[in-house]
Amino acid sequence: MMKTACLLAALVGSAAAFAPAPLAPTSTSLNSFESELGAQAPLGLFDPLGMLKDADQDRFDRLRLVELKHGRVSMLAVVGYLTTASGYRFPNFPADVPAGFGAWSALGSTDAGKQILVQMFFFFAVAEIVNRDADWLDNEAEFVGDFRNGKLDFGWDKFDDATKLRKRAIELNNGRAAQMGILGLMVHEKMGVSILPGNILPGH
Repeated sequence: MMKTACLLAALVGSAAAFAPAPLAPTSTSLNSFESELGAQAPLGLFDPLGMLKDADQDRFDRLRLVELKHGRVSMLAVVGYLTTASGYRFPNFPADVPAGFGAWSALGSTDAGKQILVQMFFFFAVAEIVNRDADWLDNEAEFVGDFRNGKLDFGWDKFDDATKLRKRAIELNNGRAAQMGILGLMVHEKMGVSILPGNILPGH
C-alpha cells in the first residue's frame, strides 16, 4: 500500500511539473499563453502551481526551454533503458554490467568501468555545451529550443510553417510522454515490479 502511494505521489508530482491539462486561467498573463505550442486539445493550458502567474514571455520561454530539454533527455533515457534491458551491449562493453541502476555501482567497481564513467561525463559535458543557442554566432534561433545554430538542418528549412509547427508539437508531446515513461521505469525497478515484456526487471 505504501509503495503504491509513493508511486502515485511521484507520478502526480511529475505531471504537475511537465505536462499540460485544463485549468481555468487565473490571470491575464495566463490568457496570453493559451495559444502557445503545447496548450492543445483536449488538455489545454496546464499551470496548477501558478508558475505562469504574472509571467512575461521571457519567463514562459525559459520554462519551455527546460521542458524541451527534459523531454529530449528523457526520450534518450527511455530508449537507452529499454535497449540495455533487452540485453544489448556495445561491442567490448563489459558483459557482466547489469542494466538499470545497478550499472552505476558495477561500473564504479572496476578500472575499466571507471574509464567508461569518465567518458560518459565528458560526453555529457560536450552535449551540454553544444546543445544551446550559440550567442557568439551571427545566428538567431527560429524558436525556443532551436539549437541548429545555422549549421544543422536535416531538411527542416524545406518544411512549410504548418508542418514545422506539427513536428514541434510531436516532439513536445513525445518528450512529455518520455518523462513519465522513464519515471515509471525507474520507480518500478526500485519497487521490484516489472512492467516490461517477459517480466524483465533490470538489476534483479
